[in-house]
Amino acid sequence: MARMGKQQKAAIAKVEEGRRYAPSEALALAKEAKFAKFDETVELHIRLGVDPRHADQQVRGVVALPHGTGKQVRVLVFTEGESVKEAEEAGADYVGGDELAEKIRAENWLEFDAIVASQPMMRVVGRLGPLLGPRGLMPSPKAGTVVMPQDVAQAVRELKAGRIEFRVDKTANIHVPIGKASFDVDQLVDNMGAVVDAIMRAKPATAKGTYVKNATLATTMGPGIRLDLPATLAMVV
Repeated sequence: MARMGKQQKAAIAKVEEGRRYAPSEALALAKEAKFAKFDETVELHIRLGVDPRHADQQVRGVVALPHGTGKQVRVLVFTEGESVKEAEEAGADYVGGDELAEKIRAENWLEFDAIVASQPMMRVVGRLGPLLGPRGLMPSPKAGTVVMPQDVAQAVRELKAGRIEFRVDKTANIHVPIGKASFDVDQLVDNMGAVVDAIMRAKPATAKGTYVKNATLATTMGPGIRLDLPATLAMVV
């Protein structure tokens, strides 16, 4: 077991054991407790009362963070025709078709963070499933990344502006980045509120009992800070 450093111990000591913090307090504390030399990501972790083994209890969706993620998102677009120029003007980093698919296959090239595909181009992208799927990069209509050609540019702009996807994992948890530690507390509160709202809206009709069981906040290297659930759920817009 790795030994805990002084900075990590000091960060953990800032969090009052057993206390559940209101969102704004938790975010201020997370910023105070960070100690890494890089700009840490602030992450929200929510445990849900669903059974992910059942298809009708999957929780998945997309949300546009009001203040973005603080991360430069590299977007690859599979499209053709007039939407090629539109995607480039919208800020896409890479735009193409078969040649990009071949580069991914032949070179295991994955120097991008998200893929947008126009519907006709899924004939090309579909063959990349074994490579892209396990890495969470496969575009899909539910994630808003498979769109009609005329909507490609808008999808690119949204991804660049901070639209993210969330999805419950096998242990019924959702892990979502809500910004960087360098953000103001108010910005993080806004982003967190948007995420909580989206997760609540994505509640499956078949979910029984308590939907949100607990929530924790943490920076990349920082300690977990447990959130007061009533105050957190009150952020829903």
